[in-house]
Amino acid sequence: MGAILMVQDQFLLDNWHVIAHSQDLQPGTVLQKRLLGEDIVLWHNGDKALAWQDFCPHRGARLSLGWVEKDNLVCPYHGLAYNTEGKCVLVPASPDQPPPARACIRTYHIQERYGLLWVCLGTPQYDIPTFPNWEDSSFRKILCGPYHFKSSPLRVVENLIDPAHFPFVHKGMFADSRRPELTHYDLESHPDGITFKFGIWELDLKSADSSAPMLFNTYQYRVCHPLTGYFQQRGEDDNCVSLFFMVTPVDEEECILCYWLLDNFLHEIPDSAFQALEDQIMSQDISIVESQRPRRLPLDLQAEVHLPSDRYSVAYRKWLKQQGVTFGTI
Repeated sequence: MGAILMVQDQFLLDNWHVIAHSQDLQPGTVLQKRLLGEDIVLWHNGDKALAWQDFCPHRGARLSLGWVEKDNLVCPYHGLAYNTEGKCVLVPASPDQPPPARACIRTYHIQERYGLLWVCLGTPQYDIPTFPNWEDSSFRKILCGPYHFKSSPLRVVENLIDPAHFPFVHKGMFADSRRPELTHYDLESHPDGITFKFGIWELDLKSADSSAPMLFNTYQYRVCHPLTGYFQQRGEDDNCVSLFFMVTPVDEEECILCYWLLDNFLHEIPDSAFQALEDQIMSQDISIVESQRPRRLPLDLQAEVHLPSDRYSVAYRKWLKQQGVTFGTI
């Protein structure tokens, strides 16, 4: 019940998307969110988190302006109370009469994993991805973001899987234009995503001298679903850095990025310093990605010029087209 869903991208509707940090939805809390162009209300009745369409069928008011009372969500306009199944159980102006059967809210699937709340607006066809190293206690975990982009969520993912920009956009941060060349290894596309491996020259994060010899590092990437993926960078002695990224598709030209950064060997760098570095890196990415035109990702490979170093983004675009993804594309 409720207003009709406007988005027609069934593949993204049937996927899980991060919508909030778990800690932001405490018992009794009501949050206003937006996902795939739809207004969502998150609320916590003290026992569990719930995700509904942010729409009261009585007069169309936002339920996210309401409050939690006696295990119900109360509409701020006329006080209609909805139970955890989304059914109206009380009309204060007519308390002795049963509420209309049509007075019910569209409810969505919600799960908590990795300290984040995930919502599926359709029928889940896939599990939330399993991230390697997550259960390994030797890795510390730093949650970075949220980072807001006024661009297609697919543009943001493509930027994340494009290593050729590292030496220029992030010059002096972790890469440098002194050694911009890439070494390409594996690239595979599957129905459930793409995987690839490449090598790149990077600065030594343990060295304060930016002119010191650069290190050649290899990265293994996996895009699990259109807006979720991870990479691993392994060095000597089983040293490893992993990054798990999740892009929330707010609208076709607006999204939010957050990611978990895991490492098992850079412990001398404080969490706060790592966070500051990531914030700076992301500010550089935001400036570039928001400058791209068109804002939406062209799936027609004739629409833009492609270079040999674009092999991963080309594979990503082909895979999106195969899955029928249309949200945030042209």
